[in-house]
Amino acid sequence: MEELLAQTINVAVELKLIKPQELSRVIVDSTVQHKAIAHPTDSRLLETARLKLVQAAKETGIVLKQPFAKEGRDLSRKAGRYAHARQFKRMRRTIKRQRTIVARLQREIERKASAIGAAVREALGETLNKAHRIVAQSGQRKAVDGQPKLYAWHAPEVDCISKGKARTPYEFGVKVGIASTLQGNLIVGSRAFHGNPYDGHTLNEQLEQASILMQDSRSKPATAFVDLGYRGVDADNPDVHIVHRGKAKRICEQERRELRRRQAIEPIIGHLKADHRMDRCHLKGETGDRLHAVLCAAGYNIRWLLRMIARKGIIFLQRHYLRLCSVASLSLKWQHALDSWSTRALTRPAQRPVWDRI
Repeated sequence: MEELLAQTINVAVELKLIKPQELSRVIVDSTVQHKAIAHPTDSRLLETARLKLVQAAKETGIVLKQPFAKEGRDLSRKAGRYAHARQFKRMRRTIKRQRTIVARLQREIERKASAIGAAVREALGETLNKAHRIVAQSGQRKAVDGQPKLYAWHAPEVDCISKGKARTPYEFGVKVGIASTLQGNLIVGSRAFHGNPYDGHTLNEQLEQASILMQDSRSKPATAFVDLGYRGVDADNPDVHIVHRGKAKRICEQERRELRRRQAIEPIIGHLKADHRMDRCHLKGETGDRLHAVLCAAGYNIRWLLRMIARKGIIFLQRHYLRLCSVASLSLKWQHALDSWSTRALTRPAQRPVWDRI
């Protein structure tokens, strides 16, 4: 996938749609790539855990005393209604009963699985572990340090990320770093970072990816324009000059003018989410998150190439069309030459080797 993104950069340089020296000045920013999950509430997660425990017990042949099917559905429905009516004491009482049911099913399955054998317990290990995490986190008012919460049963890699937005204070997905050129708005790097790291700690890996993608053009980032979230990481990136608003008194006038274009990456991120499906990732696991981030950037660059080619006009298309035709005709001539040579080699009589004749 990164090779596909690298080829879009190579095409832009080869067609002279962007100058090679522009690749040395990049803008770096981060955003959140949302995962295709429902909004994680304790009631929904507990009901999902109950269903998964009952299903796992059925698949392994464990007979439960009571699956709590009807009561589980009613409790999930009641919790949603109480939350909507802002009757939080009743809602918490309902969630407590759901937690009791899930914990009871978990203990029963563990007890019967141990009696059957170690192989059954090992097969149920992941399901029991997830159910235990959901029960524990639903009873806590705050997260415990070192114990990440589980926000989706099928996507345990999802993180809760707070970007300081008033409308959406919490976003559930993975942090993605985006690098684009200062002039031209071509994306030269897109990478997913799991674990919700500090923005500045992702800059080194982001610039490393951009250098790898631009190596065919013999370019690499020399100056990075960032926001204040990337402060304090100059020592970690000695080969790159980092420019941000906090250095306003220590940078030259030209860099101060160029810094005004840092916010040009914001509409790029908006187009990635609105037009290239970065708003919701449906691929599975951490690998799916990484692939999706790179593919969205490649789709943006392909549309960027088409837009720039159309802006150059008909003469630009004719010139490169004639170039492609010349390359195609040359390849056809070589193909005909190879075909005729192979035909002659098959029809002419066998000769002695050259060293025998000498």
